[in-house]
Amino acid sequence: MTIQRITSAEVTEPAPGTWSNCLKTGDTVYVAGLTARDKQLKPTGGEEYEQARLIFDRIRHLVTAAGGTMRDVVKINIYMTRIEHREEVWRARREFFDGAFPVATLVEVSSLAQPEILVEIEAVAALGHGGRPV
Repeated sequence: MTIQRITSAEVTEPAPGTWSNCLKTGDTVYVAGLTARDKQLKPTGGEEYEQARLIFDRIRHLVTAAGGTMRDVVKINIYMTRIEHREEVWRARREFFDGAFPVATLVEVSSLAQPEILVEIEAVAALGHGGRPV
């Protein structure tokens, strides 16, 4: 089985030699921890809700480029610097998922890559399995 790098015109790729935003092997898609950044990779998005919405949208673009939908996402890991604002991330999550939500881990961390970054989310999707149950 080969490993395929997945890209989307909507998601800026990191510099060569650092990491990949998305890899696909077989019917499994792995999305790296993404943050709310603009096309120049500068932090954007405001508070937790806005940042989470931008991140889930970036995940959607990558999963779609891999041939799937958000219904194929089976696991997400969420890292936050202010866990007391978790309801805002959950509010954004409800805009992208329905039915049986993906399994999830939520962890508070002391900091992320830059002080303005409040949320980081990674995802795993299983393509072509009919989506999650309702």
